[in-house]
Amino acid sequence: MKNNSIKKERLRSTRSIIRWFWAVSKQLRFLSVLNAAIGIFTVGLDFAFIWATKLCIDIATGRTTDYSLHTAATILIVIIASQIGVGFSRRWISALLGVRAQNRMQQRIFHRLLTSEWNGKELRHSGDVLNRLIRDVNDVTSLITNTVPASLSVLTRVAGAFFFLYTMDAQLALLVIIIVPSFAVVSRFYIRRMRIITRDVRDTGSAIQSILQESIQHRIMLKTLERVGTMMTRLEDTQDHLRCQIRQRALFSSSSALLLNAGFATGYLLTFLWGVRGIHHGVITYGMMIAFIQLVGQIQGPFRDMTKFIPVIISAFTAGERLMELEEVPAEPEGEPITFTEGAGLRLSNVSFRYDNRSRYILRDFSYDFRPGSSTAILGETGAGKTTLIRLILALLRPTEGRVEMYSAEDKESRSEEVSPQTRCNLVYVPQGNTLFSGSIRDNLLLGNPEATEAQMEEALKVACADFVFTLPNGLDSLIGEDSTGLSQGQAQRISIARGLLRNGNILLLDEATSALDADTEARLLQNLTRWMRPQQTLLFVTHRHAVIEHCSQVLRIEKVKK
Repeated sequence: MKNNSIKKERLRSTRSIIRWFWAVSKQLRFLSVLNAAIGIFTVGLDFAFIWATKLCIDIATGRTTDYSLHTAATILIVIIASQIGVGFSRRWISALLGVRAQNRMQQRIFHRLLTSEWNGKELRHSGDVLNRLIRDVNDVTSLITNTVPASLSVLTRVAGAFFFLYTMDAQLALLVIIIVPSFAVVSRFYIRRMRIITRDVRDTGSAIQSILQESIQHRIMLKTLERVGTMMTRLEDTQDHLRCQIRQRALFSSSSALLLNAGFATGYLLTFLWGVRGIHHGVITYGMMIAFIQLVGQIQGPFRDMTKFIPVIISAFTAGERLMELEEVPAEPEGEPITFTEGAGLRLSNVSFRYDNRSRYILRDFSYDFRPGSSTAILGETGAGKTTLIRLILALLRPTEGRVEMYSAEDKESRSEEVSPQTRCNLVYVPQGNTLFSGSIRDNLLLGNPEATEAQMEEALKVACADFVFTLPNGLDSLIGEDSTGLSQGQAQRISIARGLLRNGNILLLDEATSALDADTEARLLQNLTRWMRPQQTLLFVTHRHAVIEHCSQVLRIEKVKK
């Protein structure tokens, strides 16, 4: 099944990829045009250098007296100085603006990922997604800002060199340019084959990154299971597979380059013999002979460059395909936040949900009214749909059937809105498990409310029974490592609750938010929440803990849907 999917992805048309490149290049076109202009100007300087070289030789051999040797030498020096200056400027611009272009592209894809719809079933490993965000974004921006402008310079160089050579010897120019159709034929076959090989290499690279990332994240589990060797074997096998793919790519690329180099060598030999014959018969000058050789280099050199560009273009096209796949997930609808300032309730009417047509129903014909100001303990066996219910309320998932709506506490009938990303501003969500980010405790709290004051953060920590933070040497500025290193699970959970409380929402959704707390701390937290909540605030508490149930005004038991 996976192989069929990959084959379909490989059949993506070149035209559709080019259209995507054009769309994403909108913010990068200035840099691309600037690099192209500098490249074309560089080509002009190279032709001027050839002309000046020929002029100096012809003056020295007495073939022309239009300029003095001093004047010709001065012109040559100015051209060389200009080439050095333009080369420096080009490298500086590419280095400085290239990073800026890559950052913009990465931000674009990153934003799209964070704002895309979430269907509850992630098809790609996070290691694969990171590989695309870093490696593929780099390849795409490099193509747009460097390779495409360089290709325009190459075409300009070929056209200019052919015209220059044609004005001196039409027959030689036509013989040399015969390489173009043969190059196009070989390139067509080469590109088609290399796209497939490159895609395989890139996918295997993503698999390696996934193994490394997961193993580092779960290294404690690997130690306790005594399975470090298993993961090492898995990594080695995948690396061996990648090595075989790269060997295959290198063999194919080298064979193709060998054929092209044989053609280039033939062209140079033809030009040299042609020039020697012309000098022998007195048809051309030594200056023309040197110009011939340089111009043939100006024609064939770009085609040599194209052999270097082609792998870059293929890699970029493969990267573009992979980034297009990330963007195929629909984005969430945008709009102004819909707020309920005086409290709100939630009503589910005949809601059914399943992840796809082949899977079972998680909820079926489910209805319930979470009234404003109520506190509800949501119970049910594993797999009954408790967490799915929370995700429907958060508009992370959409009902397969039915309706989930939020209504005003002031007048239940006069104002109601179907839940959407725009209604999330009314919700305070604390999920189960560890959800803290690496950084300071302050940074984590400010994710709940970027404008929170020191006093508000202290209050939220006290309500969440996380006032232990004040005893830490650096207080709010104490650093948290990855996966909350330096904190116990209970401490991390309480800071997560405090972060949620800093959101000024009217509906609190707590999903097993006290699972890591001892009984006494849990009791204090529930008492604090009861005193802290406003009369119209609504609380939904997914739990298995009896202490939580005792603090709730109503209990909802969800039964697992039978097949």
